[in-house]
Amino acid sequence: MPSKIYSAALVGLDAQPIEIEVDLQRGLHVFNIVGLPDKAIEEAKDRVSSAIKNSKLVPPNQSNRRVIVNLAPADLKKEGPKYDLPIALAYLLVSKQIAFDPENKIFVGELALDGSIRPVYGIMPIALAAKAYGLKELYVPEENAGEAALVEGLDIFPLKSLSAARDHLLKLKPIAPLAATPLPPIKYEYEHDFAYIKGQEFAKRALEIAAAGNHNILMSGPPGSGKTLLAKAMISILPAMDKNEVLESTKIFSVAGLVKHKEPLIRTRPFRSPHHTSSAAALVGGGSVPKPGEITLSHRGVLFLDEFPEFNRDVLESLRQPLEDGIVTVSRVKGSLTFPAKFILAATMNPCPCGFLNDPQKDCVCTPFQVQKYRRKLSGPLLDRIDLHVTVPRVKYEKLTSEIVSEPSARIRERVEQARQIQKERFKNFGSATNSEMRLKDIKLFCRLSEPCQEIIKNAVHTYNLSARAYHRVLKLSRTIADLAQSETIEPHHLTEALQYRPQN
Repeated sequence: MPSKIYSAALVGLDAQPIEIEVDLQRGLHVFNIVGLPDKAIEEAKDRVSSAIKNSKLVPPNQSNRRVIVNLAPADLKKEGPKYDLPIALAYLLVSKQIAFDPENKIFVGELALDGSIRPVYGIMPIALAAKAYGLKELYVPEENAGEAALVEGLDIFPLKSLSAARDHLLKLKPIAPLAATPLPPIKYEYEHDFAYIKGQEFAKRALEIAAAGNHNILMSGPPGSGKTLLAKAMISILPAMDKNEVLESTKIFSVAGLVKHKEPLIRTRPFRSPHHTSSAAALVGGGSVPKPGEITLSHRGVLFLDEFPEFNRDVLESLRQPLEDGIVTVSRVKGSLTFPAKFILAATMNPCPCGFLNDPQKDCVCTPFQVQKYRRKLSGPLLDRIDLHVTVPRVKYEKLTSEIVSEPSARIRERVEQARQIQKERFKNFGSATNSEMRLKDIKLFCRLSEPCQEIIKNAVHTYNLSARAYHRVLKLSRTIADLAQSETIEPHHLTEALQYRPQN
């Protein structure tokens, strides 16, 4: 009878339990792995044989038997070396070198030639899948155990080697399961603080609004005016992540292989800053088997695009769907996957190629054609999806040398957290988390305007030729400004402040 052991395959950001079956047949020795394995899995036969031999057990290549390994379901693509450990244990089980009950157990791990077990990526979604499918025990490499222990309701067994796994399963040297790890308190330690950024009160206010409602922001100004510094400091005013957001971010980083084994938990909101030479696949995700890109890695955090117009136009246009829907769908020949992408886009740009258009102190050397070509890199539909357009002027000498300390990030973060709490209560039965995620029916319910406000927005639509999308984004932004003021209704001054963040040309 063939043996059967459970492992797991990653499908996008989730995992699916799979069955690893091993059968021994009479005939000349052969070691075949079937079930859509990739190259790393096909090479497992050599790693498994050496690991078993060096663990003082009889390897497959000394058995003079045909060894057939099946990874089921056979139509699901499997990749990576995480199946080494379950393949080895399934072989030892069918060859009667060990005996244990494999039910309700799931195994993952890469084997070294000496039998030690190396860490693998994607442990968080595997642990979540094991819990969802009712499995009780998860066996993982020792370095991955901390990540797996973040999921409650599972017995996590850290393994150092194949010998240790054998001794535990035979009850010779039992391994104590790890207890579920409680989420540690958030520590606010950021490189940049608004208190030490001189001037730019208008831009700081816009960033506060963007943080409060999860709105997108574009800052334009001459070189050295502080745009990049402001964007980097934005992460310091975002509210702490709740438990669900922490686990979601950790799962994304785990699938991408970016989790640190010593500190697996993603406790602070992501801040991703890809270079302007990045490809569309790097930004939105891709590969023969689709993997998450930068916009998914920045989910519930900030995606900072410095020198916005310098990105390839195709790359920028690929942002349209995630900015509108909060998801990105990556389609390839081998499959189509949907990744979450609810992030704040914080972008910066110069007003022209040289950066000094309309600067009062330095003349612009660009021709009108160069300025037009530079700005055309940003399409109208893309700019329409950005809620706050802010001009960041150069900082005057008097402010640069002033000893006055600005309002610290901690105080601004308190207001942002209060506004987020208001939104959490508002949308608890509506499926949204922030004002930027409101659907049309939500806008109609929560963004009701008084007669004076209706007159203001009517004039603005005609004056600035606002599109339907821009109209609804102004209403969402007004709702966030009202939340920051802890006002139940949108007042005229909330609406007018929102309108001043629309592009004027």
